[in-house]
Amino acid sequence: MIGAEAIVVTARPPCSLNAFEYNFSGLLIRRQKKEGTMKRVLFKLYVALCVLWMPANAVMVSGWGELGFLGVIDHKIQFSKDGTYFDYDDQGGQDVLFPFARLSIDLSLSERHTVVFLYQPLLIQTEVLLDENIRVDGLTFKRATPLKTKYSFPFYRISYLYDFMEKTNREAAIGVSLQIRNATISFATLDGKKFRSQRDIGPVPALKIRTRFPLQQKWWWGTEIDGMWAPVKYINGSDTDVVGAILDAALRGGYVVSEPLEMFASLRYLGGGAEGTGNDEGAGDGYAKNWLHFMTVSLGFHYFF
Repeated sequence: MIGAEAIVVTARPPCSLNAFEYNFSGLLIRRQKKEGTMKRVLFKLYVALCVLWMPANAVMVSGWGELGFLGVIDHKIQFSKDGTYFDYDDQGGQDVLFPFARLSIDLSLSERHTVVFLYQPLLIQTEVLLDENIRVDGLTFKRATPLKTKYSFPFYRISYLYDFMEKTNREAAIGVSLQIRNATISFATLDGKKFRSQRDIGPVPALKIRTRFPLQQKWWWGTEIDGMWAPVKYINGSDTDVVGAILDAALRGGYVVSEPLEMFASLRYLGGGAEGTGNDEGAGDGYAKNWLHFMTVSLGFHYFF
């Protein structure tokens, strides 16, 4: 007895998993009195018992990793309305290749439901001799000044996918993503006497598509696309007049090396940016324009734990 309520619970486990689907028929609770607090306690207890009795193979885990190089197709940025629309590719030393890496984990909750956790590091640092004056957030860097630039834009992304294909060697999945950007962009003279920096953290929702189809024997090909275009103020509820977009699209070709391991090659377009006036807490007036178009080539692995 708990207070005025009598609760009878069957001895068998409250949850079983067959083909990754929950069966809630195992728990029998007879209630003699309805009470909000006790109802919430029982619900939490029920969820905990479901987790404890969940079979070890209920969730399939696999990891993805890529290593390669990144090339800049076009990349321009501007801070403040009177600032220079700076061309990183032409003026900022981004006319060479940079290292590229990417890590993600798939949690397959069933044959159709998958949650993806992604971490994408992205850091480009250069040192150049300016061939003309540039202006960044009210500060002028004169021609022939040795300049150090930093473009750090790593992001974290969580995605949900629903697969419309029944066969395990095929995938045609659609879902949604939530990306967290973590940006630091700076310009500085090599002697450190002049410096400008912008930093920002924020959410970026997107739609996601992932496909996979078999070829001859152990070969396969697939795609992975995350994309969005929208006024930012309608996404995060702020009063800033900023328009943003992202497109992360990859074409993959792979080979099944053994039962738990696959190797693949990937060609990826990574682009997007934003334009508009945000907060003016820094040195400038809050206006920023940043558009980038990158291409990556990488080799990767997919391992099933």
